[in-house]
Amino acid sequence: MYLVTADEMRRMDGETIHSLGVPGRVLMECAGWGATRFFLECFPGAETGHVGVMAGRGNNGGDGFVMARRLHERGIRVTVYLLSERARVGGDAEANLKLLDALDIPVVEVPDAAAFQSHRVAMAHHGIWIDAIFGTGLNAEARGFFREAIEFLNETGRPVFAVDIPSGLNSDTGQPMGACVRAAATATFGWPKIGHLTQPGADYTGRLEVVDIGIPGRISAAIAPRQFLLDEKWIKGSLKARPSSAHKGATGHVLVVAGAPGKSGAAAMTAISAARAGAGLVTLAIPGSINSVMETLALEVMTHPLPETGAGILDETAFQQIADLTNGKTCMALGPGLGAAARTGALVRRIIATCNLPLVIDADGLNLLTGHTDLLKNRSASTILTPHPGEMSRLCGLSVAEIQKDRIGVARA
Repeated sequence: MYLVTADEMRRMDGETIHSLGVPGRVLMECAGWGATRFFLECFPGAETGHVGVMAGRGNNGGDGFVMARRLHERGIRVTVYLLSERARVGGDAEANLKLLDALDIPVVEVPDAAAFQSHRVAMAHHGIWIDAIFGTGLNAEARGFFREAIEFLNETGRPVFAVDIPSGLNSDTGQPMGACVRAAATATFGWPKIGHLTQPGADYTGRLEVVDIGIPGRISAAIAPRQFLLDEKWIKGSLKARPSSAHKGATGHVLVVAGAPGKSGAAAMTAISAARAGAGLVTLAIPGSINSVMETLALEVMTHPLPETGAGILDETAFQQIADLTNGKTCMALGPGLGAAARTGALVRRIIATCNLPLVIDADGLNLLTGHTDLLKNRSASTILTPHPGEMSRLCGLSVAEIQKDRIGVARA
Protein backbone atom coordinates (compact mmCIF):
# COMPACT_ATOMS: atom_id res chain seq x y z
CA MET A 1 0.00 0.00 0.00
CA TYR A 2 1.39 3.38 -0.99
CA LEU A 3 1.68 6.16 1.58
CA VAL A 4 1.80 9.74 0.32
CA THR A 5 3.19 13.03 1.53
CA ALA A 6 1.08 16.18 1.65
CA ASP A 7 2.87 17.48 -1.44
CA GLU A 8 2.31 14.27 -3.41
CA MET A 9 -1.40 14.32 -2.56
CA ARG A 10 -1.69 18.01 -3.51
CA ARG A 11 -0.06 17.31 -6.87
CA MET A 12 -2.38 14.35 -7.54
CA ASP A 13 -5.42 16.49 -6.76
CA GLY A 14 -4.10 19.27 -9.01
CA GLU A 15 -3.35 16.96 -11.93
CA THR A 16 -6.81 15.37 -11.70
CA ILE A 17 -8.48 18.78 -11.72
CA HIS A 18 -6.36 20.60 -14.29
CA SER A 19 -5.11 17.85 -16.64
CA LEU A 20 -8.26 15.71 -16.79
CA GLY A 21 -10.78 18.47 -16.19
CA VAL A 22 -12.43 16.75 -13.22
CA PRO A 23 -13.94 19.60 -11.18
CA GLY A 24 -12.58 20.05 -7.68
CA ARG A 25 -16.14 20.13 -6.44
CA VAL A 26 -16.64 16.58 -7.73
CA LEU A 27 -13.60 15.40 -5.77
CA MET A 28 -14.95 17.19 -2.69
CA GLU A 29 -18.34 15.54 -3.08
CA CYS A 30 -16.73 12.10 -3.41
CA ALA A 31 -14.59 12.78 -0.34
CA GLY A 32 -17.51 13.98 1.77
CA TRP A 33 -19.80 11.17 0.70
CA GLY A 34 -17.17 8.47 1.32
CA ALA A 35 -16.34 9.97 4.71
CA THR A 36 -20.04 10.00 5.61
CA ARG A 37 -20.38 6.30 4.83
CA PHE A 38 -17.46 5.51 7.11
CA PHE A 39 -18.80 7.85 9.81
CA LEU A 40 -22.11 5.99 9.86
CA GLU A 41 -20.26 2.68 10.04
CA CYS A 42 -18.28 3.92 13.05
CA PHE A 43 -21.26 5.53 14.80
CA PRO A 44 -24.40 3.53 13.97
CA GLY A 45 -26.35 5.32 16.71
CA ALA A 46 -25.70 8.82 15.33
CA GLU A 47 -29.34 9.19 14.25
CA THR A 48 -30.42 9.64 17.85
CA GLY A 49 -27.88 12.31 18.73
CA HIS A 50 -26.71 15.76 17.67
CA VAL A 51 -23.56 15.95 15.55
CA GLY A 52 -21.30 19.00 15.59
CA VAL A 53 -18.96 19.88 12.71
CA MET A 54 -15.95 22.05 13.58
CA ALA A 55 -14.94 23.46 10.19
CA GLY A 56 -12.20 25.67 8.83
CA ARG A 57 -12.62 27.86 5.77
CA GLY A 58 -10.53 25.74 3.37
CA ASN A 59 -11.18 22.54 1.46
CA ASN A 60 -11.07 20.46 4.64
CA GLY A 61 -13.98 22.54 5.89
CA GLY A 62 -15.65 22.02 2.51
CA ASP A 63 -15.43 18.24 2.99
CA GLY A 64 -17.06 18.77 6.39
CA PHE A 65 -19.87 20.79 4.76
CA VAL A 66 -20.58 17.88 2.40
CA MET A 67 -20.69 15.52 5.38
CA ALA A 68 -23.09 17.83 7.21
CA ARG A 69 -25.42 17.85 4.21
CA ARG A 70 -25.28 14.08 3.78
CA LEU A 71 -25.99 13.47 7.46
CA HIS A 72 -28.87 15.97 7.36
CA GLU A 73 -30.37 14.08 4.42
CA ARG A 74 -30.46 10.98 6.64
CA GLY A 75 -32.41 12.82 9.30
CA ILE A 76 -29.47 13.38 11.66
CA ARG A 77 -29.33 16.66 13.59
CA VAL A 78 -26.17 18.50 12.67
CA THR A 79 -24.77 21.95 13.41
CA VAL A 80 -21.73 23.44 11.69
CA TYR A 81 -19.39 25.75 13.62
CA LEU A 82 -17.43 27.75 11.06
CA LEU A 83 -14.11 28.98 12.49
CA SER A 84 -14.12 31.95 10.16
CA GLU A 85 -16.29 34.69 8.75
CA ARG A 86 -18.47 33.47 5.90
CA ALA A 87 -17.01 36.09 3.58
CA ARG A 88 -13.59 34.46 3.83
CA VAL A 89 -14.79 31.07 2.57
CA GLY A 90 -14.13 30.67 -1.15
CA GLY A 91 -13.97 28.18 -4.02
CA ASP A 92 -15.57 24.75 -3.75
CA ALA A 93 -15.95 25.13 0.02
CA GLU A 94 -18.05 28.26 -0.50
CA ALA A 95 -20.34 26.43 -2.93
CA ASN A 96 -20.97 23.68 -0.40
CA LEU A 97 -21.49 26.20 2.39
CA LYS A 98 -24.30 27.83 0.36
CA LEU A 99 -25.95 24.42 0.00
CA LEU A 100 -26.17 24.19 3.79
CA ASP A 101 -28.03 27.48 3.86
CA ALA A 102 -30.45 26.25 1.18
CA LEU A 103 -31.23 23.20 3.35
CA ASP A 104 -31.59 25.25 6.57
CA ILE A 105 -28.69 23.41 8.21
CA PRO A 106 -27.49 25.59 11.11
CA VAL A 107 -24.14 27.27 10.47
CA VAL A 108 -22.67 29.24 13.38
CA GLU A 109 -19.90 31.72 12.61
CA VAL A 110 -17.08 31.52 15.16
CA PRO A 111 -14.43 33.88 13.74
CA ASP A 112 -12.45 34.60 16.90
CA ALA A 113 -11.72 33.56 20.47
CA ALA A 114 -14.48 35.71 21.96
CA ALA A 115 -17.09 34.13 19.70
CA PHE A 116 -15.75 30.69 20.53
CA GLN A 117 -16.17 31.35 24.24
CA SER A 118 -19.74 32.53 23.72
CA HIS A 119 -20.69 29.22 22.05
CA ARG A 120 -18.87 26.80 24.35
CA VAL A 121 -21.98 25.93 26.37
CA ALA A 122 -24.01 25.09 23.25
CA MET A 123 -21.12 23.12 21.76
CA ALA A 124 -20.81 21.01 24.88
CA HIS A 125 -24.17 19.34 24.12
CA HIS A 126 -23.08 17.57 20.91
CA GLY A 127 -22.70 13.82 21.21
CA ILE A 128 -20.26 13.33 18.30
CA TRP A 129 -17.89 15.78 16.64
CA ILE A 130 -16.55 15.96 13.12
CA ASP A 131 -13.13 17.60 12.88
CA ALA A 132 -12.82 19.49 9.56
CA ILE A 133 -10.57 22.34 10.72
CA PHE A 134 -7.25 21.72 8.94
CA GLY A 135 -6.27 19.33 6.16
CA THR A 136 -3.00 17.68 5.25
CA GLY A 137 -1.25 20.89 4.26
CA LEU A 138 -0.71 22.19 7.80
CA ASN A 139 2.94 23.22 8.20
CA ALA A 140 2.89 25.32 11.38
CA GLU A 141 1.59 24.90 14.91
CA ALA A 142 -2.09 25.60 15.52
CA ARG A 143 -2.35 28.89 17.41
CA GLY A 144 -4.94 31.23 18.86
CA PHE A 145 -8.51 30.12 18.97
CA PHE A 146 -7.79 27.31 16.47
CA ARG A 147 -5.69 25.72 19.19
CA GLU A 148 -8.52 26.40 21.62
CA ALA A 149 -10.94 24.63 19.29
CA ILE A 150 -8.67 21.58 19.06
CA GLU A 151 -8.23 21.45 22.82
CA PHE A 152 -12.00 21.80 23.26
CA LEU A 153 -12.62 18.75 21.05
CA ASN A 154 -10.16 16.72 23.10
CA GLU A 155 -11.64 17.87 26.40
CA THR A 156 -15.31 17.14 25.64
CA GLY A 157 -14.95 13.41 26.19
CA ARG A 158 -17.06 12.91 23.05
CA PRO A 159 -15.83 10.80 20.11
CA VAL A 160 -14.27 12.81 17.29
CA PHE A 161 -14.29 11.81 13.62
CA ALA A 162 -11.44 13.42 11.64
CA VAL A 163 -11.78 14.44 8.00
CA ASP A 164 -8.63 13.46 6.06
CA ILE A 165 -6.28 13.88 9.04
CA PRO A 166 -6.71 14.92 12.68
CA SER A 167 -6.28 18.69 12.81
CA GLY A 168 -2.85 19.61 14.13
CA LEU A 169 -1.13 16.40 12.95
CA ASN A 170 1.76 16.70 10.51
CA SER A 171 0.85 14.39 7.64
CA ASP A 172 4.48 13.77 6.65
CA THR A 173 5.98 12.98 10.06
CA GLY A 174 3.13 11.89 12.35
CA GLN A 175 4.14 14.56 14.87
CA PRO A 176 1.56 16.83 16.57
CA MET A 177 1.94 20.46 15.57
CA GLY A 178 1.37 21.85 19.04
CA ALA A 179 -2.25 20.91 19.81
CA CYS A 180 -3.69 17.97 17.87
CA VAL A 181 -7.14 16.38 17.70
CA ARG A 182 -7.22 12.87 19.14
CA ALA A 183 -9.69 11.15 16.84
CA ALA A 184 -11.59 7.92 17.35
CA ALA A 185 -11.65 7.43 13.58
CA THR A 186 -10.32 9.15 10.47
CA ALA A 187 -11.43 9.03 6.85
CA THR A 188 -8.60 9.98 4.51
CA PHE A 189 -8.74 10.46 0.76
CA GLY A 190 -6.90 8.76 -2.08
CA TRP A 191 -4.09 7.18 -0.07
CA PRO A 192 -3.02 7.01 3.56
CA LYS A 193 -0.58 9.70 4.63
CA ILE A 194 2.70 8.87 6.36
CA GLY A 195 1.50 10.61 9.51
CA HIS A 196 -1.50 8.31 9.84
CA LEU A 197 0.67 5.25 10.37
CA THR A 198 3.80 6.46 12.13
CA GLN A 199 3.85 7.10 15.85
CA PRO A 200 2.53 9.07 17.57
CA GLY A 201 0.30 9.93 14.58
CA ALA A 202 -1.33 6.51 14.55
CA ASP A 203 -2.58 7.06 18.10
CA TYR A 204 -4.15 10.39 17.12
CA THR A 205 -5.69 8.94 13.94
CA GLY A 206 -7.65 6.10 15.52
CA ARG A 207 -9.42 3.75 13.14
CA LEU A 208 -8.40 4.64 9.58
CA GLU A 209 -10.39 4.26 6.35
CA VAL A 210 -9.10 5.23 2.89
CA VAL A 211 -11.80 6.73 0.65
CA ASP A 212 -11.42 6.47 -3.13
CA ILE A 213 -12.20 9.89 -4.60
CA GLY A 214 -11.58 8.98 -8.25
CA ILE A 215 -7.95 9.96 -8.86
CA PRO A 216 -6.89 7.97 -11.97
CA GLY A 217 -4.15 5.39 -11.63
CA ARG A 218 -2.01 6.98 -14.33
CA ILE A 219 -1.80 10.20 -12.32
CA SER A 220 -0.78 8.44 -9.14
CA ALA A 221 1.79 6.46 -11.14
CA ALA A 222 3.20 9.67 -12.64
CA ILE A 223 3.56 11.31 -9.23
CA ALA A 224 5.17 8.07 -7.97
CA PRO A 225 4.86 8.04 -4.17
CA ARG A 226 8.14 7.02 -2.55
CA GLN A 227 6.71 5.34 0.55
CA PHE A 228 5.23 1.85 0.71
CA LEU A 229 3.61 0.15 3.68
CA LEU A 230 4.33 -3.55 4.06
CA ASP A 231 0.80 -4.68 4.81
CA GLU A 232 -0.67 -8.15 5.19
CA LYS A 233 -1.88 -8.29 1.59
CA TRP A 234 1.53 -7.41 0.17
CA ILE A 235 3.36 -9.85 2.43
CA LYS A 236 1.01 -12.72 1.56
CA GLY A 237 1.46 -12.00 -2.13
CA SER A 238 5.24 -11.98 -1.77
CA LEU A 239 5.49 -15.38 -0.09
CA LYS A 240 5.74 -17.92 -2.88
CA ALA A 241 3.93 -21.22 -2.47
CA ARG A 242 6.36 -24.09 -1.96
CA PRO A 243 5.88 -27.27 -3.99
CA SER A 244 5.16 -30.45 -2.08
CA SER A 245 8.54 -31.76 -3.19
CA ALA A 246 10.41 -28.85 -1.57
CA HIS A 247 13.22 -29.67 0.84
CA LYS A 248 15.53 -27.65 3.08
CA GLY A 249 18.17 -27.31 0.38
CA ALA A 250 15.72 -25.63 -1.96
CA THR A 251 14.47 -22.93 0.39
CA GLY A 252 17.48 -20.74 1.06
CA HIS A 253 20.59 -20.83 3.25
CA VAL A 254 21.25 -17.91 5.60
CA LEU A 255 24.68 -17.09 6.99
CA VAL A 256 24.66 -15.26 10.33
CA VAL A 257 27.86 -13.59 11.58
CA ALA A 258 27.25 -12.57 15.16
CA GLY A 259 28.02 -13.00 18.83
CA ALA A 260 30.72 -12.45 21.41
CA PRO A 261 31.24 -13.61 25.02
CA GLY A 262 28.35 -12.22 27.06
CA LYS A 263 26.25 -11.58 23.96
CA SER A 264 25.50 -15.10 22.76
CA GLY A 265 21.73 -14.57 23.07
CA ALA A 266 21.64 -12.01 20.26
CA ALA A 267 23.37 -14.43 17.90
CA ALA A 268 21.10 -17.32 18.87
CA MET A 269 17.89 -15.32 18.46
CA THR A 270 18.98 -14.08 15.04
CA ALA A 271 19.76 -17.55 13.76
CA ILE A 272 16.59 -19.10 15.17
CA SER A 273 14.52 -16.26 13.72
CA ALA A 274 15.99 -16.89 10.27
CA ALA A 275 14.92 -20.53 10.49
CA ARG A 276 11.43 -19.67 11.73
CA ALA A 277 11.01 -17.10 8.98
CA GLY A 278 11.38 -19.88 6.41
CA ALA A 279 15.05 -20.40 5.61
CA GLY A 280 15.73 -24.05 4.87
CA LEU A 281 19.24 -23.88 6.27
CA VAL A 282 20.98 -21.51 8.68
CA THR A 283 24.69 -21.39 9.46
CA LEU A 284 25.76 -19.38 12.51
CA ALA A 285 29.38 -18.20 12.48
CA ILE A 286 30.55 -17.19 15.97
CA PRO A 287 33.71 -16.85 18.04
CA GLY A 288 35.02 -20.34 18.80
CA SER A 289 34.81 -19.90 22.57
CA ILE A 290 31.00 -19.67 22.52
CA ASN A 291 30.44 -22.43 19.94
CA SER A 292 29.50 -25.07 22.51
CA VAL A 293 26.98 -22.68 24.05
CA MET A 294 25.43 -22.00 20.66
CA GLU A 295 25.04 -25.68 19.86
CA THR A 296 22.68 -25.99 22.83
CA LEU A 297 20.93 -22.61 22.43
CA ALA A 298 20.15 -22.98 18.73
CA LEU A 299 19.48 -26.63 18.00
CA GLU A 300 17.86 -25.91 14.63
CA VAL A 301 20.93 -24.30 13.06
CA MET A 302 24.47 -25.26 12.13
CA THR A 303 27.35 -23.52 13.85
CA HIS A 304 30.84 -22.64 12.67
CA PRO A 305 33.50 -21.65 15.24
CA LEU A 306 35.69 -18.79 14.04
CA PRO A 307 39.20 -17.81 15.14
CA GLU A 308 39.11 -15.11 17.82
CA THR A 309 41.37 -12.87 19.87
CA GLY A 310 42.40 -13.65 23.42
CA ALA A 311 39.45 -11.56 24.60
CA GLY A 312 37.04 -13.76 22.64
CA ILE A 313 36.18 -11.20 19.97
CA LEU A 314 36.33 -11.48 16.19
CA ASP A 315 38.82 -9.56 14.08
CA GLU A 316 40.21 -9.75 10.54
CA THR A 317 41.84 -13.12 11.22
CA ALA A 318 38.35 -14.57 10.81
CA PHE A 319 37.73 -12.88 7.47
CA GLN A 320 38.86 -15.66 5.13
CA GLN A 321 36.76 -18.30 6.84
CA ILE A 322 33.73 -16.01 6.65
CA ALA A 323 34.43 -15.36 2.97
CA ASP A 324 34.60 -19.10 2.36
CA LEU A 325 31.32 -19.60 4.22
CA THR A 326 29.50 -17.22 1.81
CA ASN A 327 29.82 -19.80 -0.99
CA GLY A 328 26.42 -21.33 -1.64
CA LYS A 329 24.62 -19.02 0.78
CA THR A 330 21.51 -16.99 -0.12
CA CYS A 331 22.06 -13.98 2.15
CA MET A 332 23.88 -12.83 5.28
CA ALA A 333 22.89 -11.23 8.59
CA LEU A 334 25.75 -9.28 10.18
CA GLY A 335 26.17 -7.64 13.54
CA PRO A 336 24.04 -8.83 16.49
CA GLY A 337 26.13 -9.14 19.63
CA LEU A 338 29.51 -8.70 17.91
CA GLY A 339 30.62 -6.05 20.41
CA ALA A 340 32.20 -2.66 19.82
CA ALA A 341 35.93 -3.46 19.63
CA ALA A 342 37.90 -1.50 17.03
CA ARG A 343 39.40 -4.73 15.64
CA THR A 344 35.91 -6.15 15.15
CA GLY A 345 35.00 -2.94 13.31
CA ALA A 346 37.76 -3.54 10.79
CA LEU A 347 36.36 -7.02 10.12
CA VAL A 348 32.78 -5.79 9.76
CA ARG A 349 33.75 -3.07 7.32
CA ARG A 350 35.80 -5.49 5.21
CA ILE A 351 32.83 -7.87 5.02
CA ILE A 352 30.51 -5.04 3.94
CA ALA A 353 32.99 -3.90 1.29
CA THR A 354 33.53 -7.34 -0.24
CA CYS A 355 30.43 -9.48 0.37
CA ASN A 356 28.34 -10.01 -2.76
CA LEU A 357 25.38 -11.52 -0.89
CA PRO A 358 22.24 -9.60 0.04
CA LEU A 359 23.10 -8.27 3.48
CA VAL A 360 21.15 -7.30 6.61
CA ILE A 361 23.26 -5.12 8.93
CA ASP A 362 21.98 -4.86 12.50
CA ALA A 363 23.01 -3.83 16.02
CA ASP A 364 26.79 -3.74 16.48
CA GLY A 365 27.21 -4.08 12.74
CA LEU A 366 25.62 -0.65 12.44
CA ASN A 367 27.59 0.82 15.32
CA LEU A 368 30.85 -0.37 13.75
CA LEU A 369 29.81 1.15 10.44
CA THR A 370 29.64 4.63 11.98
CA GLY A 371 31.88 7.03 10.06
CA HIS A 372 32.21 4.61 7.15
CA THR A 373 28.75 4.68 5.55
CA ASP A 374 30.30 5.48 2.17
CA LEU A 375 31.06 1.74 1.97
CA LEU A 376 27.37 1.17 1.30
CA LYS A 377 27.44 3.15 -1.95
CA ASN A 378 29.72 0.62 -3.64
CA ARG A 379 27.79 -2.51 -2.72
CA SER A 380 26.41 -4.42 -5.69
CA ALA A 381 23.89 -6.54 -3.75
CA SER A 382 20.86 -5.46 -1.73
CA THR A 383 21.60 -4.01 1.69
CA ILE A 384 19.11 -3.58 4.54
CA LEU A 385 19.88 -1.49 7.63
CA THR A 386 17.76 -1.98 10.77
CA PRO A 387 18.73 0.84 13.16
CA HIS A 388 16.82 1.82 16.27
CA PRO A 389 16.93 5.58 17.00
CA GLY A 390 20.16 5.35 19.02
CA GLU A 391 21.96 3.46 16.25
CA MET A 392 20.61 5.86 13.64
CA SER A 393 21.87 8.75 15.75
CA ARG A 394 25.38 7.36 15.63
CA LEU A 395 25.15 6.65 11.89
CA CYS A 396 23.97 10.08 10.79
CA GLY A 397 25.15 12.43 13.53
CA LEU A 398 21.71 13.69 14.57
CA SER A 399 20.27 13.54 18.06
CA VAL A 400 17.69 10.91 18.95
CA ALA A 401 15.15 13.71 19.48
CA GLU A 402 15.76 15.04 15.95
CA ILE A 403 15.35 11.56 14.49
CA GLN A 404 12.12 10.88 16.36
CA LYS A 405 10.59 14.06 14.95
CA ASP A 406 10.88 12.77 11.37
CA ARG A 407 12.01 9.15 11.25
CA ILE A 408 11.17 8.55 7.60
CA GLY A 409 12.63 11.85 6.45
CA VAL A 410 15.89 11.13 8.28
CA ALA A 411 16.04 7.60 6.90
CA ARG A 412 15.52 8.87 3.36
CA ALA A 413 18.16 11.59 3.76
